[in-house]
Amino acid sequence: MTWKSVKDVSLITIGCLTYALALTLLAMPNELTEGGIPGAALILYYAFDWSPGIITFILTTLIMIIGFKYIPKRATALSLLTLPLISGFMYLTEGLAPSLGDPLVSAIFAGLLIGFGMGLILKTGSTMGGTSLIARMCQDLLGWDLVRTIFVLDVLIVLAGLFVIGPLHVMYTLIALFIAKKATDLVIEGLDPRKAVSVISTKAPEIAEALINQMELSVTVLKGYGGYSKRDTDMTYVIINKYQLVRLKRIISEVDDKAFVVVHDVRDVAGGSFAWTAANMK
Repeated sequence: MTWKSVKDVSLITIGCLTYALALTLLAMPNELTEGGIPGAALILYYAFDWSPGIITFILTTLIMIIGFKYIPKRATALSLLTLPLISGFMYLTEGLAPSLGDPLVSAIFAGLLIGFGMGLILKTGSTMGGTSLIARMCQDLLGWDLVRTIFVLDVLIVLAGLFVIGPLHVMYTLIALFIAKKATDLVIEGLDPRKAVSVISTKAPEIAEALINQMELSVTVLKGYGGYSKRDTDMTYVIINKYQLVRLKRIISEVDDKAFVVVHDVRDVAGGSFAWTAANMK
């Protein structure tokens, strides 16, 4: 087994345990639910006292059997570990904790733990199964939009809770889902978001040289054409982290105070030779 495989298995195990504990120790005792198949299992638990761990395992297994061919082989292999672990941890920890007595606090911390667990799982390339796999099948078979289908399915599951846990607890659940989404993004993207900076200037080579020498950055100079000025112009393109932005702007201004600078948010960066050291942030 390679180091990457060991790392992925470890992240999945920690993620599944965290996710399951958020549901069984915070959501279940306080009548909160979740999106996806675990959320449907919780609603069935509130309505019929069925074990959410067992229901989650049965439903996700059926969905995986039907839709495994719609996801990549590696994701399938990782999911075969993820889904039983989530169900197993849920089953083993059901009924271990009483209600906190404050559904709002429970929703906040349930959202944080759900998002943290999901982030670790998704970071490995695994799937959560459930609604995301159903949405993938709908996309391939019916041409439905993937993201919208996932959203609609999760909303339908949460709204189904209106008839079981009532509107107040559904609203608490929506708070938990919002926090979970932010926490998941934070885990996947990290605490150090990247910025892409495009600099259009007649002194693009000089700007690139200054950034390379003073900030030790990898810089690309692109050939361009001004649609308004009808003249050839160069564009400097560089990826930085947000802490380097102020210094970068200062250096650009020193070289060309008339340079046109555009800053873009970047969701992910892989490969390349970027300098992310603390010395470059000063």
